[in-house]
Amino acid sequence: MALKPTIYKLRIALSDLNRQYYDSLNLTLAQHPSETLERMMARVLAYCINAGEGLVFSKGLSEADEPAIWHHAMDDQILLWIDVGEPAQERMKKASHLAKSVKVYCFNARADVWWQQVQNKVSRLPVSVYQFEWPVIEALAAMVQRTMDISVSITGDSAYVATEAGECDISWQVLQDAG
Repeated sequence: MALKPTIYKLRIALSDLNRQYYDSLNLTLAQHPSETLERMMARVLAYCINAGEGLVFSKGLSEADEPAIWHHAMDDQILLWIDVGEPAQERMKKASHLAKSVKVYCFNARADVWWQQVQNKVSRLPVSVYQFEWPVIEALAAMVQRTMDISVSITGDSAYVATEAGECDISWQVLQDAG
């Protein structure tokens, strides 16, 4: 019998001071059986950083040809493709042909090695690449509950995240900016 996803319900009070964007998000997330809590929370952070009307989680790990998050126009054109993790150069190239804008958020302990291996290959692609700090992603994952209220305040290249179980400051580094 196939394992079923674990469902999480997040109520997020979002304040993005960079974009002057403020919202109350009610997100229902399905954590794929092979997905770690760290990856799931990196998805949530990427979602918050790019939040806006039309942004949705895809089928994720269940559908290999889809990103973690995306935004389609009314004519079904992909406006934004967001991958979370360390995608192959071929995947980023394909995404850059399918979408107007492509962003990658890497987050784990091997992200530095991955970036060294793909940096030269993707330097000419119109793809923005960001890296979350791994120890802080681990700390954020340790605070996860099946139903939770979260406050996220974004300013500069960092986010302050507060939950009932604790709080943390998460920063990210811009590895490549597609402009």
